[in-house]
Parts: sequence; structure tokens; C-alpha cells
Amino acid sequence: MERLSGLDAGLLYSESSTVPLHVCSVVELDTSTVPGGYSYERLRGDLEPRIRALPELRAKLSDSQLNLDHPVWVEDPDFDLNRHLNRIGLPSPGGREELAEVCGHIASVPLDRSKPLWEMWIIEGLRDPDRLALMVKVHHAAVDGVSAANLLSTLCDLEPDAPPPAPVDGPGHASPWAIAADGLVRFLTRPLQLTKVVPETTALLAKTVGRAATGQAMAAPFAAPATRFNAELTSERAIAMVQLDLRDVKEIKDRFDVKVNDVVMALCAGALRGFLSDRDELPPKPLIAVVPASVHGQSNRAGRNQLSGMFCNLHTHLGDPAERLQALAASNTRAKEHSASLGPTVFVDLAQILTRNMFGWMLGALSRTPLTRAAILNVIISNVAGPPATLYSCGAEVKALFPLGPIFHGSGLNITVISVADTLNVGIISCPQLVDDLWDLADRFGAELSELLSRC
Repeated sequence: MERLSGLDAGLLYSESSTVPLHVCSVVELDTSTVPGGYSYERLRGDLEPRIRALPELRAKLSDSQLNLDHPVWVEDPDFDLNRHLNRIGLPSPGGREELAEVCGHIASVPLDRSKPLWEMWIIEGLRDPDRLALMVKVHHAAVDGVSAANLLSTLCDLEPDAPPPAPVDGPGHASPWAIAADGLVRFLTRPLQLTKVVPETTALLAKTVGRAATGQAMAAPFAAPATRFNAELTSERAIAMVQLDLRDVKEIKDRFDVKVNDVVMALCAGALRGFLSDRDELPPKPLIAVVPASVHGQSNRAGRNQLSGMFCNLHTHLGDPAERLQALAASNTRAKEHSASLGPTVFVDLAQILTRNMFGWMLGALSRTPLTRAAILNVIISNVAGPPATLYSCGAEVKALFPLGPIFHGSGLNITVISVADTLNVGIISCPQLVDDLWDLADRFGAELSELLSRC
């Protein structure tokens, strides 16, 4: 039995029909590299032993009516791979727009909670007959960005004919009485956690006030200007994808003596500035991004989501790309130092002290609070370091891997980036009622990269 942490459970409780909380990846494969040739049956046969090495994909939620704490993960005794695989074909001509439209529809549908919280869509009919697309969808309660990347690394190989990984045991089983008894103990000991977290939180607030007074704080929440992204969502999702050359990004990094993440943030900022400016919607105040950060390996806290984060000023009020990059690098350094001073587990610990009823009360209050013109943030930007080598999935070479994160009411744009070998893969997701043409935003990344390269 594996109990959900407070952060994991919060992502579960926060889900609704208009805010499905799963993370996705769209993987484009070259099937010409498959030894002996590709077939759907062969792909399914290759996946089966890999699932035995991924206990996260064999575990489902279990609960008890008497349970006072969060639900638990247990091994699904009736696990059937066929219930998680779906095979579809793209409409003609099978280009990027058709692929994005189909994937946007898949991303809009919540996962079935009666089985392990994931599914994979095998998408055929791409314009290139040797190309195949996979869309993998996993609930955020089960994985965060880093663990999702690790999951994909188990599903993929460094060689086209590599043997499958060894099986890994799952979380086991638990009776409703065992779940309730363990939940009661955790419920009764929660006040002890509260006595530790409250003083720590008070101290962290004092640190933040001190940093703000000296100009060393990260960007403040609720300081973001209102944009078209800061509105209520519908259940529909629109996505767009773009692939860049990681070597170009590193050349810019070296020329300006910044981090790769600084260049990624600058590309996002420049694309957003151009997108809004062309629509006469660019605010005079700079846009604010929240940047999740993994704290895996930095604590011994339980839970599958090990996240911290920081608010970052995108400096979209600056017109010169080079000046914007340097300003971003400086403010990112301050934000990282501020985030580090808070400690790596502050968000995990705060979520852990909340009970199921407290989550319900908070979510109910938020649902009755109308969205105001004071935006908390404008965009979620996540940058995950992927494998430095070429990957293969079921013998097919991975040509592109586009990650897609969640969006929320009031913050309806997510840009997630992952590097694979010499490519930088950008996945963008929003709501079609908020963004009329997400491809226009995606195509601006290449232009921004070229502009920065010209300054080298």
C-alpha cells in the first residue's frame, strides 16, 4: 500500500471536467529503423514486458468510506494492457495540424479512475508513411515532470534491438479496513506535522519580506498583468509543437554567458511578446511565469510529486532580444536564490498538512471566487533535461518528443520543453477559446532563436 502525499492528492482533488490534471507526451517515431519491420501487434508485444518494469502504470487508486486520509495506490489485480492502448488514424493529409487537433481532443478527456491512470494512443496515417505518433497520457497525481521523463526512458531504449528491462514489484494490495486504519493514524498525527510546518512557514515569510525589501526576491504573485490567457477554461484543448536545434541554443548560451534555461525562457518571452503585440494586446507590465522545479533527491519526503517552483519576470516590456535575455538571466538568478532560501520541500510540506476536508473547503471557496483582473501568473513554463542520446521505442527511432503540461482557470497557457539528443522539443497547450491560433505562437520560437543567433 502506497499512500498519496498531500501534493499528489491535491492534484487528484483539484481535477474537474474543465481542468483534467494529466501530463502528456506526443512522440514521433521513425518506423523504418524497426528490425524486421513495424506492426501494431509487434509494438504491443514489445510494450508488455516494459509495463512489468513500471509499477506506476500497474497501480490504481483505492479508498475506503471510513478513510480519513488520502487514497492509496494498490496493484491492479485485473490489469489488462488492452484497456490502456488505443489505435487510431489521422485524417488526410496527416500533417502537423491534423496531429495536433487529434492530440488536443485526447488531452481534453479526463482519465478513467477505475483503472491505472494512464493510456497510450497509437496514431497512424501521418503524411510520411514511415512516421508513427504515440500520445502517452498519465495523471499528474502519479507523476511529475521528472518522473514522467524517467517513465519514458524505461519505455524507450538507446538501441533499436535492446532487451526489455527487468520486472519491478508494484505497491501490493490493501483491504478497505487496512486503508481506514492507516488513514486514522495519519489523521491523528497530522497536528504534530502542523507544529513543525507553521513556524518554518513563518520564518520563510520573514525571509521573503527581507529579500523583497532589498530587491533580491523573485517576482511576486498577483503582480502579473491581465492577458487573454487569464480567463476561465472550457473542456477543450488546443496544442502546438515546435522542435529547435539544441546546438543553436547552446551557442547562444555560451555567447551571452547564461544558462540553457535562460535561453529557453527568453525564447518563450520573445514568442509571447510578438504574439500579443501583433494583436495589440501586449501589456506595458512584463508577463510573469511560474516555473516548476524538481526536488527529487533533495529530500526524503513521500509522494510521487516532488516539486518546488518560482515566479519569474519575463521582461516582455523590453524590445531588444539580447537585452531581454540578459535581464532574464539576472532575474532568474535572483529567483533561484530566493527559491533555494525557502528550502526544497516547502510546497510538499505545506500540502502534507492539509486534510481531505481542508482540500475540499479550499477548492469549494476557489470555485465560488470569480476570476478578477489581478492575475496570479500569465504562463507556466517547465524545462526538463532529457536524455543526451538518440532514443528508440519498440525499435523505432524517436524523432521528436513533445511534452504537454496542465492548464488551470486563470492561467490557461502551459509551455513545456524537453531536450532529447541534439533537439529541443517545445509543447504548448491552451484552450481554443483563449487562443485563436496557437501555431502562430509556436512558429515564433524559430524566429526568436534566429534573432538571438544573429547577435552571436
